[in-house]
Amino acid sequence: MVKVLIVDDSAFMRNTLSNMISSDPEIKVVGIARDGIDAVEKVIQLKPDIVTMDVEMPRMNGIEALKQIMEKNPVPVLMVSSLTTESAKVTLDALDIGAVDFIPKNLSDLSINIVKIKDILIDKIKNIAKRGVVSLKKNKVSSQPLQMPKADYSSHRRISIVAIGSSTGGPKALQNIISKLPKDFPVPIVIAQHMPASFTGPFAERLNQLSAVEVKEAEEGEQIRKGVVYIAPGSGHMGVARKKITETVIAISGNTRELIYRPSVDVLMQSVVECFSGHVLGVILTGLGNDGEKGMKAIKDNGGKTIAESEQTCVVYGMPKAVVTAGLADKIVPQDKIAGEIINMV
Repeated sequence: MVKVLIVDDSAFMRNTLSNMISSDPEIKVVGIARDGIDAVEKVIQLKPDIVTMDVEMPRMNGIEALKQIMEKNPVPVLMVSSLTTESAKVTLDALDIGAVDFIPKNLSDLSINIVKIKDILIDKIKNIAKRGVVSLKKNKVSSQPLQMPKADYSSHRRISIVAIGSSTGGPKALQNIISKLPKDFPVPIVIAQHMPASFTGPFAERLNQLSAVEVKEAEEGEQIRKGVVYIAPGSGHMGVARKKITETVIAISGNTRELIYRPSVDVLMQSVVECFSGHVLGVILTGLGNDGEKGMKAIKDNGGKTIAESEQTCVVYGMPKAVVTAGLADKIVPQDKIAGEIINMV
């Protein structure tokens, strides 16, 4: 039985989350807290397996409560965030402090229906709780990027582009990996991280500040350049398209109804294969579900290379597990080794 503590100053949100979570017989809401001070005390008292934490609350906000919980009684925490740019920045701060993921506060505003929202929330809670505090170990982010091996990248390059997919736990994983890449990284990198539209811009800005390579939120029709990291906007699905023989551009689709997760990893990887055939390196990171399995298969089937994050460092071993189980991973490595593997394989 997974024990959940719900922390929110809104009675409506407490009831909504409680009803959703309690619909699963394997999950029990063991308590509620109306502010951060109450939350810190009830984590000690009730010993929940996972906490849902509102950001803005009286007496003590969610960030301060999270800091105290991580210091005193580490437990997986899901932040409950409004879908605004300002909330996105605060939520990204929370992920840095130790929160494992976030869920949207504006549940009724999302484009997917409420049944899917509930199913995703329940799966997320179960999987994160199962990992427990193992998933909360902070990765040591190198203050200096790694170096490219000395080689002539002007000709005979096997890999022409790197495509990365991630979901739950992905923001921290991507920060750990992208910040280690050198400024002279020789190919473009495209990333699909499951994230709302209001979050992808601030997330790209944060990565750009922490990295030697340029990181930006991708824009429709822009030409991709070597050494630049393109984050798929959460407003739709991102792919790449060949405009000319020597020019590849970003292509963004607003059609999001058919796929549960967005931006879709499969859509991104399959489009990259169409443009670059076997000259693709696919990387699948921590995340819920199996988005990316079809994309990684396309990469492998066309002669590309693949890396999957190992179970030991995943917040949720879902997306990488699907790839590994299907026999699609050339290499299975822990998160802190992935940047080095990427550098060696391009």
